[in-house]
Amino acid sequence: MIAPIALAALAVLLAWPVPVLLARSRWPSRSPAAALVLWQAIAIAGGFSMIGALLTFGLAPFGPDPLTATVTLLMGEVDRIESWNALALCGAALLTGHLLLNLVLTVVRSERQRRRHEQLVRLLSSPLESGARLLDSPAPVAYCLPGALNTITVVSAGLIDLLDDSEMQAVIEHEKAHVTQRHDVVLVLFRAWQASLPWFPIAFRAQREVGMLVEMLADDAARRSVPDGVLARAIVLVGAGQDRPAVEPAAVEWGGEASITELSARLSRLERAPLPRPLESLVVVAAVALLAVPTVLLAVPVVAALL
Repeated sequence: MIAPIALAALAVLLAWPVPVLLARSRWPSRSPAAALVLWQAIAIAGGFSMIGALLTFGLAPFGPDPLTATVTLLMGEVDRIESWNALALCGAALLTGHLLLNLVLTVVRSERQRRRHEQLVRLLSSPLESGARLLDSPAPVAYCLPGALNTITVVSAGLIDLLDDSEMQAVIEHEKAHVTQRHDVVLVLFRAWQASLPWFPIAFRAQREVGMLVEMLADDAARRSVPDGVLARAIVLVGAGQDRPAVEPAAVEWGGEASITELSARLSRLERAPLPRPLESLVVVAAVALLAVPTVLLAVPVVAALL
């Protein structure tokens, strides 16, 4: 019973106190890449631990390890299944199916929205020499519409009129980073997590924090091409745009409908020093450890049984 207890304890920690502490911390803005890795580790390890705790508890009476217990159960060599064990096994199966189904539905829904949005963009915009699409709108808007085979970057006439060349370069580099780093994939995964557990406050919090981190990562890419002051002006000018159109969830946008708090966070971090490399490495090690704990608890007994 050590494995189910340990997995359940880890699941509880990753379901509430750990993500709450991370969301309240100030260091992620100094190292958004490391923080994003940690958020992903928390989500994966948390789901793995919840399923693993139910599975190992349900299989515990049927064998000394999950593999032997599964074989025993499938072979029908069990006289009677205790109600608690059967309930745990059903819970593991239902939770796994629920998470996978919501992931598939979220991906399909996002792809459908992306295609519809792409059709509208191609209908309502004109091509630019840079390969981007120009919307004839006075609102300062820029966003990328990522896809598996092609990606469309959209800018508005209002944005071009508002920004100078260096500020426009900051926006373009920001959008390129969204594309090359495939932030849309990360955002879809966390939207699926929130859709799977809508009653779970931390799932919404995680989605919001991850959305902010990908914006900061894109800002860091832009900082390698333009000075921080130029990027800050672009953030302020675009963020101050009024009556901006809503962007489909499949799009990763610049400015969009960001709140004053989010824009302030993006600006204030430009004045803060990056997290020291040793601390960044420690965060990555912690993320790897979170993934390793449930993996080891589930895999080691199976490997020992095979040997």
